[in-house]
Amino acid sequence: MLARRTLLLTLLALTLMSGACRRAEPPAARETRLVVFAAASLREVFTNLGRQFEAAHPGVTLSFNFAGTQELRAQVEHGAVVDVFASADQRHMQELVRAERVTQPVVFARNEPVIVVSREAAGRVRSLAELPEAARIVLGAPEVPIGRYGLQIFERARATLGADFPARIEAKVVSRELNVRQVLTKVSLGEAEAGLVYRTDALAAGEGVTVVTLPPALNVVADYPIAVVMGAPQPELARSWVDFVRSPEGQRALRGAGFVPVSTDAAP
Repeated sequence: MLARRTLLLTLLALTLMSGACRRAEPPAARETRLVVFAAASLREVFTNLGRQFEAAHPGVTLSFNFAGTQELRAQVEHGAVVDVFASADQRHMQELVRAERVTQPVVFARNEPVIVVSREAAGRVRSLAELPEAARIVLGAPEVPIGRYGLQIFERARATLGADFPARIEAKVVSRELNVRQVLTKVSLGEAEAGLVYRTDALAAGEGVTVVTLPPALNVVADYPIAVVMGAPQPELARSWVDFVRSPEGQRALRGAGFVPVSTDAAP
């Protein structure tokens, strides 16, 4: 009987000690999530910058949503929980400014459209003037920044390439995509012979496509603005991300990806 009582007391003591040890353990650190909506053309460079940002901010995880700028704008307008929005054009960002959905944006990079040509059509499409020679052309939809830029470029080309130049291109268009990466994919896979994308996208495709540079007099410059979203769950971290993208380190990464960096001294 005495041995049994001693055993029970020992087990009880061990149980109490175990509970005390568990109570003494420090609470697990909570993960903080920063949600960034960004134009599809920013996928590679923002993903790489995100790893650097996480390394400098232990406990912070970046969650990216890459898509067409117009899709992301619609999600923000409908109340998506997001901290930062980076756009491939000023138009959609300014609509969010007018709707008081974002704080004052700043331009952090610039890009330029180029023509990408599939391997089978590389010998036929070597300039903007030869673009109508492609049997199948894929462009961005008119509401997509790259689609709207294309319309502007083709309209400008009327003066030198003929009043019917836009119509000649339109006759060869087989699809209009909802983001620039879908345009690039169709040309890379040979589903289309030519398309209009950003220079950064063409660089990401490597040797899968041939790049045709557009005449500077006809081309457009794509401004990329970034802003903290009103009501962001992580406003301080959001501002830190914007500052990081605009920092010398962020600008070097953007330059390496083919973007034209923007001096922070010139930004508002």
